[in-house]
Amino acid sequence: MLIKDKILQIFLSSVPVIAMVALIPAIANDYALTAAYLLIIAAAFAVKYERKDGLFFAAGFIIMLFSEYFFISTGVETFARNSLFGVMPLWLPLLWAYAFVAMRRGIFILDK
Repeated sequence: MLIKDKILQIFLSSVPVIAMVALIPAIANDYALTAAYLLIIAAAFAVKYERKDGLFFAAGFIIMLFSEYFFISTGVETFARNSLFGVMPLWLPLLWAYAFVAMRRGIFILDK
């Protein structure tokens, strides 16, 4: 596979993450943004679902939920939006969870 094809495939795998990040300033309500994220993730998985995507999504969600919570509790990072546990945005673990999937896909593409 040519490098330009790999770059294109990695970009396409990253489009849901790019869309989710772009929506952060556009949707002020955390619950609405979380719903939008769930729709984007569902659509992305409907378009392409690879073996173990669910496992990476779940692992990313759990790992980043706890990691962000402990990181924020140190006071190093704070969020103006704190709808989850009073410390972070509700949508943040979903963003990280799908980012895990996108990173896995990117690594797989580079290994081809």
